[in-house]
Amino acid sequence: MNVHEYQAKELLAKFGVNIPAGYPALTVEEAVEGAKKLPGPLYVVKAQIHAGGRGKGKFKELGADAKGGVRLAKSFDDVKADSAEMLGNTLVTVQTGEAGKQVNRLYITDGVDIAEEYYLALLVDRASGRVAMVVSTEGGMDIEEVAHSTPEKITTITIDPAQGFMPHHGRAVAFALKLEGDLNKQAQKLAKQLYEAFMALDCAMLEINPLVETKDSKLLVLDTKMSFDSNALYRHPDVFALRDETEEDPAEIEASKYDLAYIKLDGNIGCMVNGAGLAMATMDIIKLNGAFPANFLDVGGGATKEKVTEAFKIILSDPAVEGILVNIFGGIMKCDIIADGIVAAAKEVNLSVPLVVRLEGTNVDKGKEILATSGLPIVPANDLGDAAKKIVAEVKKVA
Repeated sequence: MNVHEYQAKELLAKFGVNIPAGYPALTVEEAVEGAKKLPGPLYVVKAQIHAGGRGKGKFKELGADAKGGVRLAKSFDDVKADSAEMLGNTLVTVQTGEAGKQVNRLYITDGVDIAEEYYLALLVDRASGRVAMVVSTEGGMDIEEVAHSTPEKITTITIDPAQGFMPHHGRAVAFALKLEGDLNKQAQKLAKQLYEAFMALDCAMLEINPLVETKDSKLLVLDTKMSFDSNALYRHPDVFALRDETEEDPAEIEASKYDLAYIKLDGNIGCMVNGAGLAMATMDIIKLNGAFPANFLDVGGGATKEKVTEAFKIILSDPAVEGILVNIFGGIMKCDIIADGIVAAAKEVNLSVPLVVRLEGTNVDKGKEILATSGLPIVPANDLGDAAKKIVAEVKKVA
């Protein structure tokens, strides 16, 4: 789960992290009122969407010369004008894709006199089972480009959660940022605060870009992105309450209500699979056969008839879907229950696209019999390779 910048900063402030003053706004009036609470004379109007690259983004509804989603305002009138242009319009950035995201919230912050910009992020390094703290002197830039062009400017410090954050980790961060004196001490303190926030909140990612050094030698978190391990949100009802469903795909929201793992993709063949590994293999083999998956959908190990029906509805809610491949390996989940669900779903949604089903495992013969006697045009498959070839062929036949 992701949160907005202002929400992430509010969370970090609870751990003592130094952030600029700012106020969220849902309307132009609230934006102006927020600016009036700040010392000024410079204000920053920031679009709040779950995507990066806002400053370089463009609004669909505005001309090519219009400013992006992060703007400097020198007066309350400027704040008003910028807010009016942003709210309700669609911001397109490198991370949103061409569809962009509608701006429904703003964040009005105090202007900062910047001397230097740095980069600092915390991630889960699944290969080592440790927390990776990624640090660079090249803040405010595309970190992927920095990694590609000048990888020597990026330092990665790994922290063993069993040991926790130690003083030498803080010193390594300050050294990587080439900070001395009081700034060195500030960096060590900040690194410890960010690690504590990362662990306490069960974050999946915490990125500060840029972390700035001000003209009066203070370190400030100027912009931040936070995402959380969805499996741990039950421990953090206060964090879960920050969820903004308007930033999420409606189908993914619907899927979460039925404990379905669903992610929309750009292809035309819908997939319904049990198990994440099998789902990945299914998507790979569809592409190997010359087509593209329309989604990742894992119904889990204990799917019911009702759950399968909802999964079909969610897949078919995507107008790009031209065929569906069901790939089930029955273990805890019995093939006959899945087959009942497939038949019920196909009848309820008046299935009008080709459907190929591959079943294997517990009660597989019962499952195949249910499908064969359903009276529906369901194409059976013997194995995964056969299933992929058949669904691609069926889709091409219809096209």
